[in-house]
Amino acid sequence: MQNAYISSLIFAVLTSLSVATTAAPSIKAEAPAPITAQMANVEQSTKVNLNTADAEVLRRDLFGIGAAKAKAIIAYRDSNGPFTAVDELLEVKGIGKALLEKNRDRLAIN
Repeated sequence: MQNAYISSLIFAVLTSLSVATTAAPSIKAEAPAPITAQMANVEQSTKVNLNTADAEVLRRDLFGIGAAKAKAIIAYRDSNGPFTAVDELLEVKGIGKALLEKNRDRLAIN
């Protein structure tokens, strides 16, 4: 009796699955543009001008720059005049080569 019940149950499940897979329409959706590619375009177009940016812009738009480093950049700019090259950012306390290279494509001197 149990064998007949289990066999019937398995048959019903397999039949339901086969009907469900053949009855479901095949929908092919267009692949949306990758979000990372869209964000890369936005990031590349946003350059931070070291000579005009305020602390909030520096903190928000640059990797690894918090409030303290942003204030240090502005303090350096105020005491030494405008930046003449992006590499001059290495003179600011707390800014090293790795941090500069991470942000080099985002920086501008105008």
